[in-house]
Amino acid sequence: MSTSGRYAEELVEAGFAVEVADAPLLHDGLNTADLAHVLLLHERRVVPDPAARRLLSVVLDAVRTPAERFDYDPAHGEVYNCRERCFAARIGRDAGWLHAGRTRREAVRIALRLRARRDTADLIEAAARFCLAAARGADTHAETLMVEQTYLQHAQPSTFGHYLLAAAYPVLREVERLAAELDGIDRSPAGAGGVNGSPLTGDRERMAALLGFDDVIEHTRDAMWQVDAFTAVVQGAARLATALDRLAEDLEIYCSEEFGWLRLAERHTRTSVLMPQKRNPYALTMVRGEAGILIGRATGLLALAKSPSARSDNLIFSYGEVPRSLDLATRAARLMAGVVDGLEVDAGAMRAALDAGFSQAADLAELLMVHAGLDYRCAYDVVGACVRRAAAEGRRGVDLTVDRLDAAAAELGVAGLNAPAAAELAAALDPESIVRSRRTRGGAAPEVVRGMAKDCESAAHTALGMVRARRAVWDAAEADVVRRATELVG
Repeated sequence: MSTSGRYAEELVEAGFAVEVADAPLLHDGLNTADLAHVLLLHERRVVPDPAARRLLSVVLDAVRTPAERFDYDPAHGEVYNCRERCFAARIGRDAGWLHAGRTRREAVRIALRLRARRDTADLIEAAARFCLAAARGADTHAETLMVEQTYLQHAQPSTFGHYLLAAAYPVLREVERLAAELDGIDRSPAGAGGVNGSPLTGDRERMAALLGFDDVIEHTRDAMWQVDAFTAVVQGAARLATALDRLAEDLEIYCSEEFGWLRLAERHTRTSVLMPQKRNPYALTMVRGEAGILIGRATGLLALAKSPSARSDNLIFSYGEVPRSLDLATRAARLMAGVVDGLEVDAGAMRAALDAGFSQAADLAELLMVHAGLDYRCAYDVVGACVRRAAAEGRRGVDLTVDRLDAAAAELGVAGLNAPAAAELAAALDPESIVRSRRTRGGAAPEVVRGMAKDCESAAHTALGMVRARRAVWDAAEADVVRRATELVG
């Protein structure tokens, strides 16, 4: 086997190069973790003043150096080794103080959490903004009638506003779950030492405070090797993307020529290079694909998590997979928020489709049950026979007259049908009246839809406020670490 310096070329290519590819994702977090560690060691008089100043100076230079310009070279090992080599080349043996009371994996675990907490907050924000877009659309279209679909078949009269909220609520549930998972991510693994802590670093709460973590991970060995917090947020990202995918797949159908109910804003489409008449729903295609990729990544991380304890296999790959997964889901959520905001709704086409079918049939069967004293199955059969005959004659739901109901009842041998009066029948067949009757909690009546839209908007703003508060804590802590290091260097 050929070799390159200390390491075999195949190890560099298949091992260190894979890790170093994730360096841009961890660079800022590693800088913050290193600064905080040196400050803590200096506070505890572990590192002499001159060495601490020299070490902080080179780490501050790394803070000012973009990751792509830092010497992350897989020929010299993985990310931490590359940093150590750069620091030692500048200040010699004083760089070795960085190892005091801390393993390389602790540094990288801290960096991953610093990155993942911000990425999770970004995803929560993007999801909340999608919910705001859906709530605005629901309020606007609370009275825009449409025929609700199940199995792509006409079901019952509803509104486009009610439909949109069915996409908002699953996303809000993912926001709640991600916020809970963020509590687990925002905990410090620092001070774990090898596996059971270090007297050099002392009180673990101090390092957590320096880094702006909400708390510490209780058990030091668990702090180094736990993966559930990371798999949980990636699974949350995949679930969120799947919820967005369901809407994207529906919208692609409803925007088709065959339906023509909706039209994507031109800025969310891509034209065919061959066929001048085509505007392809490119935005929806991307969201659908991103959901599939995220399901795969979540499954992959879960498969890696089965490793025995005290192994780094799973976490080595988490360094890249977790941030990239959260970022991809964030992009999908932002895109779908834009899509919903830009949708053009053809209310006339929706109403025409509604009027062309028999979505009033269930309401009519319920009217017969109440008015004529029939059991529901019998009423269902009478209306079903009436619909079949009317459809064969090319008629619509509004054409289901009292005479037709009587004829259907006679055909089925239902004697003495006490059919409703014409006015009652007309109300039961009127889609707008049907929708307005749905005043129960969660129903499609316009006032109920607008109330739910307001609730969704309030929940989304609460999530956005939580994210702002968290970021303020992190920003202040990380800026303070840089400030303290800069003052000590002088």
